[in-house]
Amino acid sequence: MSFDGSFTHAMTKELNEKLSNGRVSKINQPYDNEMIMLIRANHKNYPILMSANPNYARVQVTNIPYTNPGVPTNFTMTLRKHLGSAVLSKVSQVDNDRVMRFHFITRNEIGDLKEMLLIVEIMARHSNIILVDKQDDMRIIDAVKRIGADKNRYRTILPGDTYINPPKQDMFDPFNASDENLDKISALVKSYPNQEMLATQLRQNVQGLGKDTSLYLAKYLHQNGNLKILFQSFFDNFDKFKPTLMVNEKSDSFSVYPFIQNDKNETFDSLSALLDKYYESKAQTDRVREQGGTLIHIAKNELKKNRNKKKKLQKTLDNTKKADEYRIKGEILTTYLYKIERGMNSIKLTNFYDNNNLIEISLSNQISPSENAQKYFKRYQKAKNAVIYVNEQLKQTNSEIEYFDNVLSQIELANPDDLNDIKTEFKAEGYLKKNHNPSSSKKNRKQKISKPEHFTSDNGITILVGKNNLQNDQLTLKDADKRDTWLHTQKIHGSHVIIKSFNPDDMTIQQAAELAAYFSKARDSAKVPVDYVKVKQVRKPKGAKPGLVIYEGQKTVFVTPKEETIEHLRKNNQ
Repeated sequence: MSFDGSFTHAMTKELNEKLSNGRVSKINQPYDNEMIMLIRANHKNYPILMSANPNYARVQVTNIPYTNPGVPTNFTMTLRKHLGSAVLSKVSQVDNDRVMRFHFITRNEIGDLKEMLLIVEIMARHSNIILVDKQDDMRIIDAVKRIGADKNRYRTILPGDTYINPPKQDMFDPFNASDENLDKISALVKSYPNQEMLATQLRQNVQGLGKDTSLYLAKYLHQNGNLKILFQSFFDNFDKFKPTLMVNEKSDSFSVYPFIQNDKNETFDSLSALLDKYYESKAQTDRVREQGGTLIHIAKNELKKNRNKKKKLQKTLDNTKKADEYRIKGEILTTYLYKIERGMNSIKLTNFYDNNNLIEISLSNQISPSENAQKYFKRYQKAKNAVIYVNEQLKQTNSEIEYFDNVLSQIELANPDDLNDIKTEFKAEGYLKKNHNPSSSKKNRKQKISKPEHFTSDNGITILVGKNNLQNDQLTLKDADKRDTWLHTQKIHGSHVIIKSFNPDDMTIQQAAELAAYFSKARDSAKVPVDYVKVKQVRKPKGAKPGLVIYEGQKTVFVTPKEETIEHLRKNNQ
């Protein structure tokens, strides 16, 4: 089920039950187009995620941790100014549309009470978060996405504009359906016995139906019974919901109710907990791609450049294999100079290096026989010298390819918070221009490497996992005791893992190996080889790239990484 109008109806009900008369205590914008508003209600703190992300727009209570940017955005400062300490009187929905309104009671400059609206429009790439002064004729204060007349002539979203609701469609609200509306539904069911065709018709007539919801409703209405009662019964589930993660072979989906029964379905205490589970990895991946776009672009460009360079170097190296051929031809020409006449384009001579078989040698008709022989010797010397240079260049190019392959793997597995380390690393390595602003440069110099993630084995032993090259170097080469145990996937890009024990038991090694496999490019593989060795046997070659180490005397264990195990080890650390 998508976050359609019907799901918005259910979420509005859930938020009202939890947040009514709550007070705003904090407002932050940890990610582009996403706000976190901490509301204290009923002696509890509720972090409300309001997302205008084009792919994962939604509103929910979230328990997924986040990190605030060092400097708040202008929109954050505007919200803090107008909504700081405001009381949330209610949450409402516009009809059955994907528009939620947060009604705040606050005070103006002279202390009079006034109502402000924070409107969240959940409409894919058109999603937005808009602050509106209700008592000033719905005047827009600001929005997370400003929309000018060049993008939308009908409806601009700019400070000072009057807020206009999204265009209303000719559909009816299923939660306030009239007898006439229900008669229309009955007629549609009779006219369209095919479930998918009926679902299409329902989406065109009933407001707030996503594709999944319309298919569930079509199936529901094809049951035997009174169609009007079936219709109303279906939408009752959105008021008495049973949040369910529905698992199937193609992809998981979330729903207010288990419309499709499955033994693998997972139920939750709230819609928000359901969305946390469903969106945690999806939204995180999207945020990493969004925030790490520049880093990904640099890494991919460098990979492309180095792969092209490798092809050219390989071609040059292949040509150097002709070096001996040039030498032989030069020596044969020198031996038989008396047979060569100026102006010849080629000549066949006896090859005393090949059982006296004839060899045809190309000549330049513009130079003398002796100069032709010298030309072959020069080619030979050039090719011979090139072998050393090209091999060195190939070694460096392969190292660059390996490095950027590794970085892309790290970005793919990263949390948004891990990207700052990669950005710092790129600046240090010269792949990303440094900010020449004096104050910014000072901050960059003082920036500390983020901490590795902590896990705890079932036997109570701490396991540390580095998430990027700088973390890995710091963890392995500086922080770890030489008697600790170090793990890494064998010949596969991945994290450095440290077991904080001088003599870890087999279970801890197994669990640490699963962590190493999970935080590697082999996350989705089975029987992943993981090497483990004492830290003292790991070292960094001189001049090596960040994160690169070599080791010896290792043992190997084979594991299959499972997300459940990783979560279990995370909880052990809490």
